[in-house]
Amino acid sequence: MHEPAIGVPRVGRAARHPLEQRVASAGVDTLVFTASAAIVAVHTGVDSFFAPEPGTSPVDHLVRASVSLAILGLAVVAYPRVRPGARAAIAGALGALALEGAGLAIADARAAGARGEDWTGFFLLPVGLALFALAAVLLWRSRKPGRLRYLRRGAIAIGAVVAAYVLLLPLAIGILATHRPRATVEPAELGRTYQNVTLRTSDGLALAAWYVPSRNGAAVISYPTRQGKLPQARILARHGYGVLLLDARGYDGSQGDPNVFGWDDAKDIDAAVAWLVRRPDVRGGRIGGIGFSVGGEMMLQAAASNPTLRAVVSEGAGSRSVREDLLRGPQGWLALPEAALQTAAVAVMSGTAPPPALDELVGRIAPRPIFLIHAGRGNESEELNLDFYSAAAAPKALWKIPEARHVGGLEARPGEYERRVVGFFDQALLGA
Repeated sequence: MHEPAIGVPRVGRAARHPLEQRVASAGVDTLVFTASAAIVAVHTGVDSFFAPEPGTSPVDHLVRASVSLAILGLAVVAYPRVRPGARAAIAGALGALALEGAGLAIADARAAGARGEDWTGFFLLPVGLALFALAAVLLWRSRKPGRLRYLRRGAIAIGAVVAAYVLLLPLAIGILATHRPRATVEPAELGRTYQNVTLRTSDGLALAAWYVPSRNGAAVISYPTRQGKLPQARILARHGYGVLLLDARGYDGSQGDPNVFGWDDAKDIDAAVAWLVRRPDVRGGRIGGIGFSVGGEMMLQAAASNPTLRAVVSEGAGSRSVREDLLRGPQGWLALPEAALQTAAVAVMSGTAPPPALDELVGRIAPRPIFLIHAGRGNESEELNLDFYSAAAAPKALWKIPEARHVGGLEARPGEYERRVVGFFDQALLGA
């Protein structure tokens, strides 16, 4: 019996293309990955179409769902066609995002009770764990021997960390920013009697708010949550100001989709201003606003287009899209790819385009006064308040509190904080 010549394939065993060999070897793990991606796709559909946030419709989530499902479909198609290392990377990335979705569902259920998309979100926990296990098995089976194996594996690990930071983290932030868990809002002590009110935005959302009636003819809007900064509200109420504490759209008791970067939330502040204008205890349009973090950014944006907002205190404003990150100059250049991808992710998940940079907007506020407060130990982007201040026209004020943490000015310097903030509103709204 003669052996076939070298290089001649045996009868009945046709030579396979390397791509065909990889597809054939990806049997069981492909089934696991495809099933996991299908569960994630079901959750995406429920979140976008079958259980949207109150006040929204499936049409509002077409971009989010279409892009998410398209990416999942591409991943399923590509998975069996790439090498084991690449399959492990795809499985690990989807596993991380699935675990994030499960965490958000659990946090939302614990805070406000399980709702529509939370139930499918719970299934993302075993999906994420299964995908991580799949990635680990693939990496273990595909490891290569050799004298440089540890150097090679170390380089791969470093590359994986960098890729996760540049590519995966911005996507995760985009999901978190547009799926902020709601919280149950308990009655609060504001030092004076307040009433529960509901405001209606120009795009039809109902917003939850508390209002302490004014004693001095002026009122201040506190944003972006009712319970976030109660001590500041108590100070203003004690000095006779009406205080309207407002939950942003998608937050806690308000309808709509959340976006922790704001972007479209100026409509919320416009609704608050319109409501206060009709109040008999608010005289002569004496309406101001105080915002914290994203609320500070949105107060500046709202004031740029709403002349009825007469004075604004912005504490902790910073970067909300890649447009502000460009202001940081050379020190922020390395982070620009990540910032650009994060901005794109938030835009897709929210269905909203990023707003203009704040340095373009603050110049439109004058002659109405603004007061910018930022912390020395806060976010790096808070240093952008120097740029905002330079771009703004007078009257304007800037106060850096070196020892304060993000939006922690009152805790750091309670007496001075009260004196400066109340003094600002006294001068701007009361002419004192």
